[in-house]
Amino acid sequence: MQEAATMEVLTALDTTEARRRMVDGQLRPNKVTDPRVIAAMLDLPRERFLPPALAPRAYGDGVIALPAGRAMLTPMVTARMIQLLGLRDGDRMLVVGAGTGYLSAVAAHCGARVTALDDDAGLQGIAVKALAGLFAPGAITLVMGSLRDGHAAAAPYDAILIEGEVPAIPATLSGQLAEGGRLAAILAAKGPTAGPRAVICRNAGGSFGVTDAFDCATVPLPAFQPAPGFVF
Repeated sequence: MQEAATMEVLTALDTTEARRRMVDGQLRPNKVTDPRVIAAMLDLPRERFLPPALAPRAYGDGVIALPAGRAMLTPMVTARMIQLLGLRDGDRMLVVGAGTGYLSAVAAHCGARVTALDDDAGLQGIAVKALAGLFAPGAITLVMGSLRDGHAAAAPYDAILIEGEVPAIPATLSGQLAEGGRLAAILAAKGPTAGPRAVICRNAGGSFGVTDAFDCATVPLPAFQPAPGFVF
């Protein structure tokens, strides 16, 4: 019922008004205070980053399932994950599992120079069309490759964001952070009483510190899941 109501609202309202309601109803009440993040999400047309059949759900508060077992993060989680990184103008940023490109676009709007890495050509094809004409050349670079391996060719990065739930942060990714760099991720639950949580990690003096930030949940990134074993 809630999803149907969201579709009715989107078809009845100008998308600018839909974005304002998203920000006022989902972001501001949930500790999103960075004015650059808020400005980006008020400005960017989120519906462009979805397959046409899913566009009416763009401004709802739920995770949106995408092809290939992937998902678009909720607006609130998108905003809070980017806010955790404290982006500065010109920061070199890697988005791992960038999918259709919306989170990468928000980060670029905040001033980062984004490398958007994905391993699914279909999702990246949506990103190519969605991003056309939105930014100056070089603001976002789309790259195909292994998510677990990152993109060492453009490292080191001031910020890395893993866009989806992972069981752990691979050393291949943390090793691509610059000194003082930050990495945001959603880690899977570790035990029956704990849920998934967003974390912020910092590379300082050769050590990699991990701090819990807030509870959240989304779809696990398939590329990071362990291969199924034999059951006897």
